[in-house]
Amino acid sequence: MFFVKRILFLVPLLLVISSLSFALLRLAPGGPFDHDRAPASPEVERLLRARYHLDEPVWQQYGRWLNDALHGDFGLSLKYRNHTVTDIIRQGLPVSLSLGLLAFGFAVGVGIPVGFFTAVRRGEWVDWGGSFLVLLSICVPGFVIGPLLAMIFALKLHWLPPALWGAPLQAVLPMVTLGLYFAGRVARLMREGMTQTLQSEFIRTARAKGLSEFAVLTRHAFRLAVMPVVSYSGPMLADLLTGSFVVESIFQIPGIGVFIVDSSRSRDYPLVIGLVLLYAVLLLVMNLVVDLAYGLLDPRVKYD
Repeated sequence: MFFVKRILFLVPLLLVISSLSFALLRLAPGGPFDHDRAPASPEVERLLRARYHLDEPVWQQYGRWLNDALHGDFGLSLKYRNHTVTDIIRQGLPVSLSLGLLAFGFAVGVGIPVGFFTAVRRGEWVDWGGSFLVLLSICVPGFVIGPLLAMIFALKLHWLPPALWGAPLQAVLPMVTLGLYFAGRVARLMREGMTQTLQSEFIRTARAKGLSEFAVLTRHAFRLAVMPVVSYSGPMLADLLTGSFVVESIFQIPGIGVFIVDSSRSRDYPLVIGLVLLYAVLLLVMNLVVDLAYGLLDPRVKYD
């Protein structure tokens, strides 16, 4: 019943998000035809505004857009003319989804073991070295990591291709560049969760009963320590699945990250709202999945 209510709640929430996005875009300075290379004459601009119904009152524009959106039509892009928002998302989303899932797997696959072992070996060289690498991965931005990895592994060592998308090896450098920051965040959350869990009373009780250290760490401590990572994985996965403008620009990846920035800069109203709703749906669905995972990992969590 809890999850049914959450799913039904998505509809009014998405309605509010679309309304706010629509209003804020109209309040922002500038217009969709201010960034054309050749400024349009007043007559041409008037015709363009009439074609895209931008000469109507804002409330009427929103009503028209909402009616079309309920029928699966999110309108024509104002910048990428003769292309619908649905076509643009359909073209770029599979690429961003693939890259995001790979980066998510990398972040979790690297971050959880690093956080686990730095907590278990707290105060030792493993802890100091791992914590330094985690801090480095969080502090160094992607626009520095990406070119550095491409220069070392593509241009110097010739192990990996430097750019583009399609072959398995072409996904390695973008995956690491995009996932490295999140791997650091996951490692920090895992280390903090593991450190607090190892100081809990039930851990001391498990050790007093004669359980092996391996059983204490894996069967008892890990399940509770990983909960902060599970909570963070929803927003993290939503961020990764919508792509990264920086990473996609560096490696020339045809995802939707480029459209997110370009549409905002050019005031492409239909495309901006479509991408905002896409991100909102992914974020809300991922949070719902996280809540479900909570109940599976921690028997104490009950949903009415």
